[in-house]
Amino acid sequence: MEGIHEILNALFSDSYHEGDCLATIIHVKGSAYRKEGTSMLLRSDGTKVGMLSAGCLETDLSYRAQEARDEGKVKSVIYDMREEDDLSWGQGAGCNGVIHVLLEPVDAFLRDHLYKLKFHLDNGHRVTMIKKMTEENSVSDYLFLSDDQHYFGKWHGRVLNEAKSLLNEIHQNFPKSGIRYFAELSSNVYIHSFEPKPRLVVFGAGADAVPLVKVASQTGFSVIVSDWRSALCNVDYFPDADGWLVGNPHETIPLLHLTRSDSVLVLTHQFQKDQEILDHLKGKDLMYLGVLGPRIRTQRLLEGLTIPQEINSPAGLSIGAEGAEEIAISIVAELIQKQRCKRKQKAITFER
Repeated sequence: MEGIHEILNALFSDSYHEGDCLATIIHVKGSAYRKEGTSMLLRSDGTKVGMLSAGCLETDLSYRAQEARDEGKVKSVIYDMREEDDLSWGQGAGCNGVIHVLLEPVDAFLRDHLYKLKFHLDNGHRVTMIKKMTEENSVSDYLFLSDDQHYFGKWHGRVLNEAKSLLNEIHQNFPKSGIRYFAELSSNVYIHSFEPKPRLVVFGAGADAVPLVKVASQTGFSVIVSDWRSALCNVDYFPDADGWLVGNPHETIPLLHLTRSDSVLVLTHQFQKDQEILDHLKGKDLMYLGVLGPRIRTQRLLEGLTIPQEINSPAGLSIGAEGAEEIAISIVAELIQKQRCKRKQKAITFER
């Protein structure tokens, strides 16, 4: 999922680190462990948030980040991972890719703009970033544009006429991150769209929901737990959740304002409650709707009607999972699969 959320949380936690450096993969030729748009934060105390490789590059990146800090400049570093001998960057891994990494010291300006990025993402808005590249693969200008038409950054020239006009073209023609040449700007431009955290609503606060909420949270979902029992639906039982909603389904569902980017999982283990939830969610356009338990039970919940295609029953990929932890993994794997498929379908539509 989008690693930027972990980075932004670290940047704006209580412990402020002066001299942070943001490292971002801006171009990949061939294959690599991570793709364009992946970022990590290299902190001045030597700690790191996120990863750009399987551990091959991070040590060298720490030295390069210190150089960028000392010089106070944005730098670009190229790692050729194609060689398979132990003396090369490939270190015998044979990744068969060339990776371009942009190193940006987090100064006061960038920090302020990253704070605004966090604000928009936390409020559910996608934000597209445009960076104007120099011939040395440094950055001369950058701009963040949110889907609700807010923009901020360091940009010379006419923002509205020049950069904002590119937003629609980017989403239609360049859904993937990377470097593109834009004739309108007479420059190579690095583009990347930051997506809000995908939201998962878990109906049911039983013991089997605990590992599910934990795994989903660790893989980048913003999780809300909803249950009518306040003794179970709270931060003590679900410390990894982002929200806890106590009440019966007819009370809580209207408060969620569910959208097509949301996923819902039903596992209250209470037949009437599950039935009530499905009745309220009928016809909702969701990213994912899953029901725990065998299909025959789901059919009973629907009063014998054929299970609609949009209901995933039983929830989770068929991996022969047993026990709450394995079932949690199978469900989160299916959630990730749905997210990826939706993005691919969107990209194919744009390319047509």
